[in-house]
Amino acid sequence: MIRSFLLRLFFALLLTCSIALPAISQEAIKLHNDETLSNFGKQMLLLTDTSNKLNLKAVISSEEFKAVDSDVPNLGISNFSYWLKFKVQNNTNDPHLILQIPLPTIDYVDFYQLDDQNNVVYKEFIGDRRPYYKRTFDNPFSTFKFSLDPGKTTTIYLKISGYEQLQVPTTLCESNIITAKNADSFLIFGIFAGVLVVMFTYNLFLYISTKDNTYLYYIINILFIGLLQANFQGFPFKYLWPNNVWISFHAVYILTPLAALTGLEFMKKFLHTKEFLPKLHKFSRVFYLLYFIAFILMFLGNMNVSYQLLQMAAMSVALFMLLNAVLVYGKGYRPAKFFLIAWSMFLFGLCIFVLKDYNILPYNTITYNMMPFGSALEVILLSFALADKINIFKKEKEDSQAEALRISLENEQLILQQNIELEKKVNERTLELQESYQTLEVTLSDLKEAQSQLVDSEKMAGLGQLTAGIAHEINNPINFVTSNIKPLELDILDMDSVIMMYEKLDFNEDLNPQLAKIDSFKKQIDIDFVRDEIKSLLSGISEGAKRTAEIIKSLKNFSRLDENDTKPVDLNEGLASTLVLVKNTFPDHLEVIKDFGDIPKVECLPGKINQVFMNLISNAIHAIKMKGAKDEPGILTIRSWQDGNQVKISIKDTGTGMPEEVRQKIFEPFFTTKDVGEGTGLGLSIVFRIIENHHGNIDVVTKVNQGTEFIITLPIN
Repeated sequence: MIRSFLLRLFFALLLTCSIALPAISQEAIKLHNDETLSNFGKQMLLLTDTSNKLNLKAVISSEEFKAVDSDVPNLGISNFSYWLKFKVQNNTNDPHLILQIPLPTIDYVDFYQLDDQNNVVYKEFIGDRRPYYKRTFDNPFSTFKFSLDPGKTTTIYLKISGYEQLQVPTTLCESNIITAKNADSFLIFGIFAGVLVVMFTYNLFLYISTKDNTYLYYIINILFIGLLQANFQGFPFKYLWPNNVWISFHAVYILTPLAALTGLEFMKKFLHTKEFLPKLHKFSRVFYLLYFIAFILMFLGNMNVSYQLLQMAAMSVALFMLLNAVLVYGKGYRPAKFFLIAWSMFLFGLCIFVLKDYNILPYNTITYNMMPFGSALEVILLSFALADKINIFKKEKEDSQAEALRISLENEQLILQQNIELEKKVNERTLELQESYQTLEVTLSDLKEAQSQLVDSEKMAGLGQLTAGIAHEINNPINFVTSNIKPLELDILDMDSVIMMYEKLDFNEDLNPQLAKIDSFKKQIDIDFVRDEIKSLLSGISEGAKRTAEIIKSLKNFSRLDENDTKPVDLNEGLASTLVLVKNTFPDHLEVIKDFGDIPKVECLPGKINQVFMNLISNAIHAIKMKGAKDEPGILTIRSWQDGNQVKISIKDTGTGMPEEVRQKIFEPFFTTKDVGEGTGLGLSIVFRIIENHHGNIDVVTKVNQGTEFIITLPIN
């Protein structure tokens, strides 16, 4: 009986104890003087609020808290809210303690301090989705200052929520040492920021000096990398947009694609993937699509999926860039070596950072700062790569110059040998043929002038064209005058016969028969027609004479090729004269539009400028002939106008036009698109030199099958 009672009593007590005791016992975190406790997650309890509706009262009474199995609680990526519970015992002499979560990117952090009766003693709400100015403590981290008398114990509740990777590193210390504690973290990032600023400035200087777009992509990439890393440290929220919660919350979703894609474009430019890896170069567009999808998901409010997609895309871009570097280096491109090493450093840092996020590696100062460290090494090494690229280009230039010098020396040696051989032959010939010495001397002189004759061949061609034009233009009025002389002689003979008949009238006889005879003769020769024909023939002869005079005047204006002195010249007059002299080369149905403006005279060498007009107009006519369009007439438009202290001449045709690769070479000596024997390739080169010597410039606007326009600009002296 007694035994049965004792057994019942034992089980009752056991049941009572099981009900009264909590599921998990929790010891207080004890803080001593001058001590800093970091990452004490294993001394915390965790409650996951899947409904996001639990209030503090419900949380306090909940028995669903579980022990945290890591020093830094890793809550992952979810839409849930998380409650952390722990106790703090103040064994210091300072009644003011600091609890800090040195992870600035947490969206919401709610702090509650409770007394022994579970009454709220102090509360504060922080996070990057709350205005910065509401913080009690002025630093980028979630920092809470609470009061606790020495020797006392308090209970702390933290409510954590956000759409990104949630890790909760913690620091507990006295209020007077938190500044020194944070200074170490800020110093690490300050070194990283200093490296970025130096590299940004250095490469900006190189871009300004070289105008190489590779440096432009790189400095933009450095800028976005710096902003992204600074955002992970919370500095932009503090200094750039402290009151803009939207930017603070979305900064990582915006800066990550910008940093990744500018890095991708820099990689393609630096490694020349378009030439070395054309298929992978096109495949890179996939990453733009991935980031665009992540961006759309962000705006749709699906932040968790967007963040996971950003992480996946960032890792994919990093591996893709590494693959490109390996393949390009395998093709023997030396700068890819530095890029490969640099990007390996960044990828290593990124992998450490991501593995830390997924709790594969522990959260500590090294793993947290490994990505900024890797980024800094990447920036430094890529700067070395760019510098090495400059050295390569410099060496290639030096090798090219050395090769050019070698070829020049070989050519000089060859010329010297040829001159020696030629002199030997001349001497032998002189000895053998003394009687032909004078002829031989003339021949040698001609050989020495061969080079200068080549340069002047274009001028001679222009003179030949001029001569042909003059001959044709003068021949027309001369033929017209010649053809009119014979009929005019006959008409004059007829009129002379009539006059002689009148002179032979015999007034002593009957005049009527005589006058009737004269009238009959006048009807026979059709005196009215003869009279009109004489007027017409005389008019034609006069017109031919005027035309000849006009041609001679145009010739006089144009034929100043050998004048060496500058003088004020009416450029409109030169254009008109040139058109007259090349008129014989006009194709059928050519429309010439002359729009000569009121321009002042320009100080120049008139012959040289006329040579320019002749060459450009002749080329325009040739281009129109080459197009040979029957359905539409060719149009040659010549304009002149004053633009400030300059005079501009436009010669525009509707001919064949030029592709870009031809346009870039047209002013090079000996370059021609004409058939063999039709051009020397010196015309436009001489034109360019003449305009340049007049301190002007010449521009070309052209499009294939639509025509070409040359615009000459000359200063008004």
